Amino acid sequence: MRLVAAMSGGVDSAVAAARAVDAGHEVTGVHLALSRNPKSYRSGARGCCSIEDAGDARRAADAIGIPFYVWDMSDEFAEAVVDDFVSEYEAGRTPNPCLRCNEKIKFAAVLERAVALGFDGVVTGHYAQVRTGDEGLVEMHRAVDMAKDQSYVLGVLTQEQLRRSHFPLGDSAKPDVRREAEARGLQVASKPDSHDICFVADGDNAGWLSEKIGPRPGTIVDESGEVLREHDGAYAFTIGQRRGLRLGVPADDGKPRFVLDIEPVSGTVTVGPREQLLVDALDGVSPLWCTSAPTGEIDCTVQLRAHGAEHRARVSVEAEVVHVELLDPAEGIAPGQACVVYDGTRVVGSATISRTRRRSSSPA
Repeated sequence: MRLVAAMSGGVDSAVAAARAVDAGHEVTGVHLALSRNPKSYRSGARGCCSIEDAGDARRAADAIGIPFYVWDMSDEFAEAVVDDFVSEYEAGRTPNPCLRCNEKIKFAAVLERAVALGFDGVVTGHYAQVRTGDEGLVEMHRAVDMAKDQSYVLGVLTQEQLRRSHFPLGDSAKPDVRREAEARGLQVASKPDSHDICFVADGDNAGWLSEKIGPRPGTIVDESGEVLREHDGAYAFTIGQRRGLRLGVPADDGKPRFVLDIEPVSGTVTVGPREQLLVDALDGVSPLWCTSAPTGEIDCTVQLRAHGAEHRARVSVEAEVVHVELLDPAEGIAPGQACVVYDGTRVVGSATISRTRRRSSSPA
C-alpha cells in the first residue's frame, strides 16, 4: 500500500511511520502546518504544531529513509478547530479540540487529500487498534496500553475512514516505543509527550479566550441565587471547576464549591457543593458511528472525557439523539464534551453531549 504517515514531530508518529515501512508499505511522511503563524503555537516539545516539531519530523523521516513534505492545513484547522473552540465556549460548552482535529483534519481533510494524490490510507501514532470483524466491517478497539489508549479521541471515525486508517502502535506499551525509537537512532526517542492545547501558546485557556472574545461581564451565584462576585467572562469557567473561582467568602458548611452550571446569555455561573455535580443521565447529538448505529437499547460502557473512567450505561438512539442512562453516576460532565460508547474494548461510536441531568431532577 501507498500510505501517508502523519508525522507530528513526536516519538509515537516517528515509530509508527518506521513500522509501516517495515511492514512493506510505500510510506511518505507528512507534517501538518496547522498555524498561520507557527511562532504563536506552543514550543518546547509541549505541542505538535510548532516550528521545532516540523524540524523533528523532517529529521525522523530522513532517519527512516522516506520522502517528507509539509502540508499547509492552517485554513482548515482555523475554521474547523480554533473557531469551533471559541464558539463552543461562547455558548457555555466545553469542547475537546483534539477530538475535533481528528474528526475534521487528520482523518477528513488529510485523508481526502491523500486519496486524491493516489495514496491508500493514513498512518498515525495513535494508540488504538483496528481489526476486521464480522461481515468484513473494520472495528476499532482500545489499545493494549490502557494508560496511553487514545480510542476516545478517535471515536469520531466512520467506517470509511477506519478502512484507510493504520495504527501500528495499538499493541505496544509506550516504554517499548521509546526503546525502539532509540534503537532506530531517532532523535525524538526521549522527547516529552505533547499535551495541552497546541494553539494556546502559554497554556492559559481563559486568557487566550479573553483575547479572542473580549470581556463578557457576568456574575457567580450560589444555588439560592445570591451573587458571590462578578467575572469578566463565563468562558473562563467549565462544569466541575473548583480552582480559580476566587469567591472570597466560604460556603456555610465550609466545603469547597464547584461550577454547576453556565448560562452563556446572561453570563451567570452557578456554584455549589460537589454532590450536585453527580449526573446519571445525558443526551448526545451529532452521533458518529464506527460501524452502525445501535438498534433498540444496548447495555454498554461509555467514556465521557479523555483519560476518564468507563461508566456502565444503557444507550438508545432516537431521531439522531443518543440517550444515555448511566448505571455508574458521573461527576462534572459538561455539555460539549464527547460521549464515546464501547462494547467491551470495541468503539461503537460517539456523540456530543448536549445536556446532563439526574433522572429525578431537571436537565442541566
